[in-house]
Amino acid sequence: MKALHVLAALALTVSASAFAHDPSEKVTVLQDELLQNVPGKKAMMIEVDYKPGQSSIAHKHDGTAMAYVLQGQVTSQVKGQKAITYKTGEFWYEPAGSEHLVSKNASATKPAKLLVFMVLSPDEKVLIPLKN
Repeated sequence: MKALHVLAALALTVSASAFAHDPSEKVTVLQDELLQNVPGKKAMMIEVDYKPGQSSIAHKHDGTAMAYVLQGQVTSQVKGQKAITYKTGEFWYEPAGSEHLVSKNASATKPAKLLVFMVLSPDEKVLIPLKN
């Protein structure tokens, strides 16, 4: 199992073993597998842990992402859409290349946790920080 911490100053690739910068969230890769039935693609299952009040920098993903709230509440906003706060048991979809403007723990006092499933090419970046 590879541990990753999202939000490095540079765009990070899936092969990176750590992306760690407090106050960013903790990201753990649970699975990273080539898809036998979809040549040139892989699937990743990622757990994202937010401490109270933590947020991500604005970013995009090369791959398609689906997120499910395991614990707490997470506010998410993709460019062109309104910010939505998702509670435990709720989920959303982000098409490949979506600009994720807001991703944060909605609580200043309780932790939050996401399960994220991504499909991308092995050479595509998991996270690309947005400039401004």
